[in-house]
Parts: sequence; C-alpha cells; structure tokens
Amino acid sequence: MKRGFDLAAAAVLLIVLSPVMAVTALLVRIKLGRPVLFRQVRPGLHEKPFVLYKFRTMADLRDESGNLLPDAERLTPFGRKLRTLSLDELPQLFNVLKGDLSLVGPRPLLMEYLPLYTDEQRQRHLVRPGITGWAQVNGRNAVSWEERFAMDVWYVHNRSMLLDLKILLLTFLRLLKPVGIHQPGRATMDRFTGTGTPG
Repeated sequence: MKRGFDLAAAAVLLIVLSPVMAVTALLVRIKLGRPVLFRQVRPGLHEKPFVLYKFRTMADLRDESGNLLPDAERLTPFGRKLRTLSLDELPQLFNVLKGDLSLVGPRPLLMEYLPLYTDEQRQRHLVRPGITGWAQVNGRNAVSWEERFAMDVWYVHNRSMLLDLKILLLTFLRLLKPVGIHQPGRATMDRFTGTGTPG
C-alpha cells in the first residue's frame, strides 16, 4: 500500500509541480551555472547505495589549491531561499518513482556515516528512506544527531499509513512556516562523527 501510494502521489506531484521545477531549474542555471542538479550517492533501504537528486544550492567556489570552500561561503542567498522553501528537494520525486526513496521515511544521509552508527541507529535503514520524515517535522536540522536518530528509529518501529499521512500534513504546514532549516549559527548541519560504539 505504501509503495502504491508513493508512486501515485509522486507522479501527480511531478505533473502539478512541473512548472515550478522548470522555473527553479532555470533560475539555478542562471544564478549558479551548471550542473543544475546536485547528485550524490546515499545509502538507501538496507544500506544499498543510490544516487540522490537535488537542485544545486551552493556555488562552486574553490581556494587557490582547487579545494572547495566551506559550505557557509558557498551557500548563496538564492540557495538558502531554495532550502527554506524546500524547492531543492523536488527532484527527489524522481527518486521516489525509481524506488530509491519513499515520500516518508528517515532522511538518507552520507555513505561515510555508515561505519559510525550504533546497532540501534543502524535500524533507520530497515525501511526505505524518505523525502520527509518524523525528524524533519520535529526539528529538522535544529535538533542534535542523537535526537534525530532516536526519532528515525522510533518511526521505523511505529510506521503506518496513518502516521505517514500525519507527517505529510505536518510537512505541508512546515512549508508554510519554515523552522529548523539550518542548524543555529551554521549554514548546514554539522557532520556526524559518531555518538557511541559503532555497530
């Protein structure tokens, strides 16, 4: 039932939001240049890697040695606006159609975090990751990694269609009044370095 709902909803949203996505892609091309899409390998269901799609929000600024500058220096006002409105997440609807993502589930993080998870935190990969999730509607990047993972694991053990519908409704309400987009005092969330004995 969940997969069928994901497919139907993602298809409808892609059709309805196609003008928004087209305009967003054009603005990204004008303001940030190519590529328009940001692609990154993330762990999915059972930690299987997949390529995640997002609209770019950062400029390709580098130091004299060719290394990328810190995120805070590369995140432009335009990119910050895209993140605040969650427009950068729209290409992930294609990930939903492909089966990489669900509409609702723990957010897919970085591959490099996998060895750092405790056995309990690793349970977040027992379900398909999502565009939005329980942690996203309860603080998003404003909460600590420990709280975030605890909410992800809680979702895994309490998931249901009714809970998914509640999360989708709360996500819509958060879009109307964005909170927790950025970690206080930072452009992006601090990198996860582990919270206990890795599993």
